[in-house]
Amino acid sequence: MFKNILVSFKENIRDYGMYIALAVIMLIFTILTDGLFMTSRVLSDLIDMTGYIAVLSVGVTLVIVIRHIDLSIGYVTGFLGAVAAILTSRLGMPLWAIVPLILILGAAIGVFWTGTLVAKFKIPAFVATLAAMTIFRGLLIRVTNSATIFTKNKSFNAIGNGYIPDIAHVGGLHLLTIIFGAIAIGLLIYMEIRNRRKLIAYQLHVSTLSVFITKLVFISAIIMYFVYKLAMYKGFSWTAVIVAVVIVIYNFITKNTTLGRHIYAVGGNPEAAELSGISVKLITFIVFGSMGLLAGLSGILFTARLQSATPTAGMGLELDAIAGAYVGGTSASGGVGKVTGSIIGALVMAALTKGMDLMTVGVSYQYIIRGLVLVLAVIFDVKTRNMRAKTVV
Repeated sequence: MFKNILVSFKENIRDYGMYIALAVIMLIFTILTDGLFMTSRVLSDLIDMTGYIAVLSVGVTLVIVIRHIDLSIGYVTGFLGAVAAILTSRLGMPLWAIVPLILILGAAIGVFWTGTLVAKFKIPAFVATLAAMTIFRGLLIRVTNSATIFTKNKSFNAIGNGYIPDIAHVGGLHLLTIIFGAIAIGLLIYMEIRNRRKLIAYQLHVSTLSVFITKLVFISAIIMYFVYKLAMYKGFSWTAVIVAVVIVIYNFITKNTTLGRHIYAVGGNPEAAELSGISVKLITFIVFGSMGLLAGLSGILFTARLQSATPTAGMGLELDAIAGAYVGGTSASGGVGKVTGSIIGALVMAALTKGMDLMTVGVSYQYIIRGLVLVLAVIFDVKTRNMRAKTVV
């Protein structure tokens, strides 16, 4: 059995590597902070600070999969968050109107700016989004008038700082969080079994039953541990719930829909995809529209968490999101990447930041370390891709 596990690990090293990296990072910081890193409050804060980065990482994963990049998402997030702050603080608009308006505005930016320049005018995404980054940085300064805009709407701020209500408090635990955690594990097991049966039906390679069960037990135990720690504090935050919904939706789209298959087909070989009848232009519009929509959602989460919008909001978020995607196993050459992997990658980057903050590591050293982690992630991608190529040959 142990030998089978080793073989399975080698065959799926790209998928398992990020989980191991996260576990090692958390173990190291737990030791270096005398257990402080794994306390319920710190873990809850870690998940919340990962939220807006994780949402961006999901969107940029699809962008990278189709062999493009988006450098503008940081300032687009900041700009849309500032617009949301203005709508709630100065115009007094209700939350139910603000959220869809910001999401639509974000999708429109992705489609009519980046999507049009890249798909229609064939401008490299790097150039188009670099221009957008500069433009939206200027627009952010204009809409905020170089001043901080505070949000006082409790419903709006609860998105970034609030927690789901509880039906009962049993043994000092948030019962609804425990129930949600159990449901999540049940859905995970169901989906994994369903996917395994599909692979077997199509006579594709699957891991041995013992390895499959070991994997499910391990992942379920990790999830339940996090759920238990959160239940000891205040339970799931609204940010965690929103991110979970995004993960479920995008994971379903990428794995179980024709659109998802077309996205990966375009990333694998755009010319072949076009010849097979897939509209590469349409897929490019959809992916960048999706990226804009998620930038809007991230802007809402970011602004609600800080309870304010500043002229520098969003600075550097694009780097964290892109780093999260690469660390999570998304290939720099396109065609390869998973939504769940990018979430883990975003969590790895956030864990690094949180751990170094607890250790009072200087900001300059934090940037250096995060940069090195990104480089190592890309090297890991290249090496594992070469290993698979040799295996195929």
